[in-house]
Amino acid sequence: MKKTIFIIEDDNHVLSMMQNYFEYLGYSIITASNGMDGLKMAESKQYDLVITDIVMPYVSGVGIITVIKENYPDLPVIAITAYGKNPERLAAEKQADVVLRKPFEMEKLKDHVIKLLES
Repeated sequence: MKKTIFIIEDDNHVLSMMQNYFEYLGYSIITASNGMDGLKMAESKQYDLVITDIVMPYVSGVGIITVIKENYPDLPVIAITAYGKNPERLAAEKQADVVLRKPFEMEKLKDHVIKLLES
């Protein structure tokens, strides 16, 4: 059965790039283009893995990670950010499994996804 990745990213270019890449690799992809939608969708459906931007308007990735880890502690979460140490630290404190800094290599993200989905 196909693994489902939920991607929450407010930069449409980055969202589209990740969606196309992981669909090409055979994953089922569900997306949200802002934190508010991401939060609603994170509470309503089970996914195999979540990739979320950290800094977004309305609801941050840190808020999304908090809700996911409270409801689904074993659901792996990869947090991504372009904003340096403070958002990275907050994401790690909220138990993101991996924190990547933008710009990141898709190959590196893929390696983390495979590792988390197989563990």
